[in-house]
Amino acid sequence: MNVSMFLKELVLHACTFPRLNKKIAIERRLIEIVVDQMAAASSIPLQLPQPSDPRAVRIAQALADPGQQKTLDKYCRDGGASKRTAQRLFIAETRMTFGRWRQQLRLLHAIQLLASGETVTGAALDAGYSSSSAFISMFRKQLGTTPTRYFKS
Repeated sequence: MNVSMFLKELVLHACTFPRLNKKIAIERRLIEIVVDQMAAASSIPLQLPQPSDPRAVRIAQALADPGQQKTLDKYCRDGGASKRTAQRLFIAETRMTFGRWRQQLRLLHAIQLLASGETVTGAALDAGYSSSSAFISMFRKQLGTTPTRYFKS
């Protein structure tokens, strides 16, 4: 979630109580404000559900280096599944197409690199994007802002 400084401070303050009690007026109001602020907070699509079928797991594990440019056909040959089977497995088990899942994996990988101080270009290339502009475009589409602005806020 994108958490505002206000919400962050509210949560930190709420953590000072051993247990919040709705029957105590000040604590009830604190709970209500936190709930209101959480409802207003924007969700960040930074989840990567993992498949459980052994064939899909092998394909997912083969993507340990998300910058690889192998095709799904190549991963399927190595993972012991047909392309159609792999596509069905990813949709059934992750609610994402293989392409969408791979894009999300690359985004998460790049965010980790950026958070550790890597440049946008370095993170983009390491995550498998052909250029930093392609990466920035995808980042903006997924998170609503550029990588630089994302990490400034």
